[in-house]
Amino acid sequence: MRGFARVVAGTSLIVSAWACGGGEAAGAPPGGAGRGGGGGGGDEGSRTVPVEVEPVRAGSIARSVTVSGVIEPIRSVGVTSQLSGVLLGVGVEEGTVVRAGRVLARIDVRELEAQLAAAQASYDVAEAAYARAEQLWERRVITLPEYERERTALAAARSQLQQLRTRLAYATVAAPITGIVTEKRVEAGDLVAPNTRLFTLADVSTLVVRVGVSELDVVELAPGERATVILDAFRGRTLPGRIRRVFPTADPTTRLVPVEVALENVDPNVARPGFLARVTFALGEHENVLLIPASALMGGSGSEAVYVVEEDRAVRRTVTTGLSSQGRVEVVAGLREGERVITKGNTMLRDGMTVRVIAGAAATRAD
Repeated sequence: MRGFARVVAGTSLIVSAWACGGGEAAGAPPGGAGRGGGGGGGDEGSRTVPVEVEPVRAGSIARSVTVSGVIEPIRSVGVTSQLSGVLLGVGVEEGTVVRAGRVLARIDVRELEAQLAAAQASYDVAEAAYARAEQLWERRVITLPEYERERTALAAARSQLQQLRTRLAYATVAAPITGIVTEKRVEAGDLVAPNTRLFTLADVSTLVVRVGVSELDVVELAPGERATVILDAFRGRTLPGRIRRVFPTADPTTRLVPVEVALENVDPNVARPGFLARVTFALGEHENVLLIPASALMGGSGSEAVYVVEEDRAVRRTVTTGLSSQGRVEVVAGLREGERVITKGNTMLRDGMTVRVIAGAAATRAD
């Protein structure tokens, strides 16, 4: 009975509290404030957003791409030994400028010269024997096989003599092209064998930079077009260049297409093979087009839009863009010159929201 009395008393207290509160839960704000109902403070459409704007202007824009590569000679030639022997002398060093035909090294050929002398004597004997055989054949003193044997012996002696003379000429290692010695692998006294690399010559009459260009950009390039080259060794100094050739295929791994740029009228003391170069290509230039700041664009590729201020409202406008460079974007369709696009504060906007144009610094703080 005591427990029943306590339950009845508690229930009476709850009913009394409900009657005094007018049917509302304890602690709830009057008038339903905070529920987005009649307070008005939660209406997002009535909130004023501070923004910064910039007018759409007409101007010119050019897009470019910069890639790095290494300066190389137009061609390099490896000079190899075609004869075995000891080097009697080496007449050049790395950096020596040579003309085609200049002697680079000499090989000891005293043994070969002795063989040549013996071959010359054999040839003289064969030549005399053939002359006698020819006279005897005309008189029909000897048979045809005997005549043919002497003629064949003379031909063999002549071939042997020519072979030794050719080998003897290989003893003098000469420059095949005009250029500069970039590599020397031997010294006087070294024993070399046939096909041993002795020197590397570079034709520096034309220096080139071979770079890899994205398949998306290389379609804008063609041989003969100009390019700008900057060397890391001389920062701030630009060198003129011209596209010499665009390779027909891309690297299957990197998807980059090799492009060769020739440097024009460059001092060899400034641009040297092996220097790192940065090549800039102009991919396109449009004049008298509509331009907006890149910060005004919203959305991704294919769904780009901007917010335009019309009276005091932000109106979302779909646009079609073109080239972009240095923070500016070309607008092909969707805007008119002079319209104001929102450049800051646009990340929190929805179509139709109320905006207030303020100074750039204030807009930055408001964001």
